[in-house]
Amino acid sequence: MGKKQFKAESKRLLDLMINSIYTHKEIFLRELISNGSDALDKLYYQSLKSGDTGIKRSDFLIEIVPDKDARTLVVRDNGIGMTKEELEKDLGTIAKSGTLSFKDEMGKDEGAKDKKLNDIIGQFGVGFYSAFMVADRVKVTSRAYGSDEAYVWESKGTDGYTVEPADKENVGTEIVLHLKEDTPDDKYSEYLEEYRIRDLIRKYSDYIHYPIKMMVTKTRETGEGDDKKTEEYEELETLNSMEPIWKRQKSKVKTEDYNEYYKSKFMDYQDPLRVIRTSVEGVSSYTALLFIPSHTPFDYYTKQYEKGLQLYSSGVMIMDKCKELLPDYFNFVKGLVDSQDLSLNISREMLQHDRQLLNIEKNLEKKIKKELKKFMDEDREGYEKFFKEFGNQLKYGIYADYGMKKDVLADLLLFTSSKEDRKVSLDEYIDRMPEDQKYIYYAAGETEDKIKVMPKTKAAADKGYEVLYFTDDIDEFAVKMMHDYKEKEFRSVNDDANDEGSDESKEKLKKLNEDNKDLLDFIKETVKGKVSEVTLSDKLGESAASLSTKGEISIEMEKTLNRMPGSQGVKAERVLELNPDSDVFKNIAKRFQKDDKSRAAVYTRLILDQAVLLSGLELDDPSEMAKDIDSLID
Repeated sequence: MGKKQFKAESKRLLDLMINSIYTHKEIFLRELISNGSDALDKLYYQSLKSGDTGIKRSDFLIEIVPDKDARTLVVRDNGIGMTKEELEKDLGTIAKSGTLSFKDEMGKDEGAKDKKLNDIIGQFGVGFYSAFMVADRVKVTSRAYGSDEAYVWESKGTDGYTVEPADKENVGTEIVLHLKEDTPDDKYSEYLEEYRIRDLIRKYSDYIHYPIKMMVTKTRETGEGDDKKTEEYEELETLNSMEPIWKRQKSKVKTEDYNEYYKSKFMDYQDPLRVIRTSVEGVSSYTALLFIPSHTPFDYYTKQYEKGLQLYSSGVMIMDKCKELLPDYFNFVKGLVDSQDLSLNISREMLQHDRQLLNIEKNLEKKIKKELKKFMDEDREGYEKFFKEFGNQLKYGIYADYGMKKDVLADLLLFTSSKEDRKVSLDEYIDRMPEDQKYIYYAAGETEDKIKVMPKTKAAADKGYEVLYFTDDIDEFAVKMMHDYKEKEFRSVNDDANDEGSDESKEKLKKLNEDNKDLLDFIKETVKGKVSEVTLSDKLGESAASLSTKGEISIEMEKTLNRMPGSQGVKAERVLELNPDSDVFKNIAKRFQKDDKSRAAVYTRLILDQAVLLSGLELDDPSEMAKDIDSLID
């Protein structure tokens, strides 16, 4: 029989697929093994339909045979096989899927509603042709179930194919790939190496539910004493585990099993902090096995870090990192999703953004949130360890989404409390708030120790207010986006707009500022350009002065922004608050009234310098401060 040509559109598609569709050549083995698994499924269902009791599922297998000398890789199965017509139809016309046709036909049969029917995955008719990415010649010999005849289909790619009679003793299909010659860029011969075949099967096809076997070379010791020697022998070994851990009965899987699976599959040396396993049936059916790591990866806060869950379809890995399944704020989660409901495009390497995918992502978001809250409630010590590693990512999630995700993330946050000197949640803070307290108070600084000595932090604590310590750069940015939690507004103790206190105390302070207007104007003129306002405050406790801010930019936010490339020069609108009961203020007032404005100005500049240093800022001109100190030493 002469050579037949692919149809013109099929020829173009084959050329496109070999050069463009698949980004990783190694997936060819996954596709051929998946086709073999489909063929075994077909034979099993066909035997059930026909009542053929001579076929035992336990005899089914897929065999891999590498031959370095011949430069061939063989993939064979004892599945349903193909007739001459099917070879012509299914292999001669690209994107004509025999599996899809079979699935449609079986779906019409009321007796074929076995759930495993959905495990047939080769629905696009192009996976077989991925072989041409690594092979310059492909030969398919097949004998169909119920037939005494066998045929061989052979092709070198786009130049066409032949179909000839062949000899084959058993039912099934054998695919022989003659690998291309190696090039500087592509080492095709690696696919003949035992270790590489093992790796590819473990990566992509470990959970095919039929044994994948290969003859492997092993060594053993024979003889004793002086006659003891090492000899090699060959053994047919099963390379895949077949049963995914996420499909085993939960009662039969131990914590140690999950831990070992996580460490081996996700290259970690520590056990995960938490394991999440969930199965959903409905609009979007899937099983998910997720892990909360115990530490951040070395590249977690770099551009090189990639989020994503492994995506499986019937135990076959389709994508190693499907980023669409995780929101960014949960990007630390590792694991996998196994689903039949996702629409895959022609290469199985990319996902269409369809409704099922969005449903799974939303469901996983809710599940992860629920499990993290449960983690916090049941194992506070373990959760605090988690939060130390990944808490900032939750805060970034609030900030990056302009506070829209605060309902998902806010009750997972922890901050050190001035009252308990430990991490507390926002719910715990609110539960302890006095009824008349309007705000959730916080203080931001470089360290907790520096925050504790800030004048307003000490003053707030003296009044019985609980203050949350913000020491991470992202903290203030996140709560600014949140604005409030359970209708309680966040408020910095250093915000000049704080209005806690009685109406009587507010009126008293207002009158005090009015009575000292000339002095305050003098002070403001003395430090002109360094603060936008000078005011008296009754919230400083024993401290003489403090810096607060007006507007959206706080002092700590100013520091953070100025550390960013291209953002230098950001300035918070500073307010110098003075304690009218302090000796320093009284001294300034005394010098001002005696018209000793020179000495009053020295005291003013020094009290501002003190407030700047207590805020963790650097002085604009340290030498000026030194001169002022020198001038006071007689």
